[in-house]
Amino acid sequence: MLKNNKISLAIITVLLGSSLVGCGGGSTMDTTTTPLFTPPVSDEPTWTAGEFEPSDDLKNFCETPRTGNDPFNNNTPYPDQAGSDLYEKLWLRSWSDETYLWYDEIADNDPEDFATVADYFAQLKTEQLTDSGAKKDNFHFSEPTEDYFQEAQSGVTSGYGINWAFIGDPADRVLRIAYLEDDSPASSIGFQRGDTVLSVDSISINTITETGIDTLNEGLFSPENGDSHTIAVRSNDGTEKTFNITAGNIEQTPVQNVKTITTENGSSVGYMQFNSHISIAQEGLINAVNKFKTDGIDELVIDFRYNGGGLLALSAQLAYMVAGNANVNNRFYYQTQQNDKQPVDSPFPFIDEEIDYSTFLSTGESLPDLNLSKIYVLSTSGTCSASEAFINGLKGIDAEVILIGDTTCGKPYGFTPTHNCATTYYTIQFSGVNSKGFGEYAAGFTPTPTPQFDADVQGCKIEDDFDHQLGDSNEALLATALFHIENDSCPVRTAAAKAEPATFSSSRESLIPLNMPEQFTQRNMDLTWPTLSEER
Repeated sequence: MLKNNKISLAIITVLLGSSLVGCGGGSTMDTTTTPLFTPPVSDEPTWTAGEFEPSDDLKNFCETPRTGNDPFNNNTPYPDQAGSDLYEKLWLRSWSDETYLWYDEIADNDPEDFATVADYFAQLKTEQLTDSGAKKDNFHFSEPTEDYFQEAQSGVTSGYGINWAFIGDPADRVLRIAYLEDDSPASSIGFQRGDTVLSVDSISINTITETGIDTLNEGLFSPENGDSHTIAVRSNDGTEKTFNITAGNIEQTPVQNVKTITTENGSSVGYMQFNSHISIAQEGLINAVNKFKTDGIDELVIDFRYNGGGLLALSAQLAYMVAGNANVNNRFYYQTQQNDKQPVDSPFPFIDEEIDYSTFLSTGESLPDLNLSKIYVLSTSGTCSASEAFINGLKGIDAEVILIGDTTCGKPYGFTPTHNCATTYYTIQFSGVNSKGFGEYAAGFTPTPTPQFDADVQGCKIEDDFDHQLGDSNEALLATALFHIENDSCPVRTAAAKAEPATFSSSRESLIPLNMPEQFTQRNMDLTWPTLSEER
């Protein structure tokens, strides 16, 4: 816990390095003869296999330097200096060698063999497989730094406010609405959870032409602010509807559908849908917990089914608000495990104070808590990262977690988003364990009535239900949780449609061929895992 401590949650940054001076060379007639001339100093760094310059010496030398002031950093001048794509590639190479969890599994390929910086970064990761044959690293990506700051600081993205889900294999082209952001263009004109896409700008969802796929991708996944598209859908009742919708700046609503439900047996159950561990969620979570305290709930259901992760600090705050001081009992929340080039961090505590996320400092205000020793979590394969840390952190203090839904995504890893030359990079830099030392859930947490393995969690396996609205007591996952609360067992139920893989936001995806399902698992909407340290 953090009581009586002032905390700093500043994201790790790499300090601006000094200018790199390349090594010039000259030939001599013999060992005593002075060269006839001194060759010019190279303006470019060089690649030598197995030899790495410090990343600090290569940072911020950009092929296209930004000019002016950075609106996301107190309007201070951009740190960019004139450089080249080779500078950017070599910075990525050194930074990866210093911080990547499996740095010794990266192939040291010549940067000049790759056409772009993005191509080079894409292969700066392990290619090894897990025991199940899956890729060991499925969480390696980058995004424009402007997009990162806009979403991380304000929760604002460009789009319609629709969060999509493929049903079954994405190649089958069954695309439905998972949920909508409150007060968004989509929610205001009549889109609903469960709507199935039929066409975009008169192009069928089942098109196989390259032009048609481009139209679908642009209209569904990458609309810019002000872009208008026509989307036809079939609703759950079979009605076909066509909407002309214009993309805008969407403020995410990470905490939705906060309510207290009274069961037939009189139990008072709190329910909230929590979509993303971003900073603006703090107020909504506090308000929800205060409501549940006022209502005197007996049980709590947190709907994490579409929560792909985010701020670990926010996850530690929520875990404290659920468990309270008596259950935490001075145990830690999360211990990072980094590569052997990095120092050992102090464990992350359960955070019991509000955080000013604009300064990354504690406000000194105590968080409310529910003092619960049992929690129900609704999950899908889109439940990832900080959401899984929440499950694991509570299991580490012997809180009873009942998991309802599907196996989670399996991401016991974290990274600090690192900015260079207008791009923000994410590469796996640590794994984490709970207070009992457990963190081996790379295959996800699996709900089961009879847990046998460490990553098994007591609960009920059931598929996502797109035929009911979230928060509806008849929706399959919530109904199952309510049944379990009443009967301490799983109901016998006919499975509903299943969403595979994780859902994603229309405003977070780039152009993606709809017949390439693997690409949809690369990001899982993960935002950031900042490190946490106490300020002395």
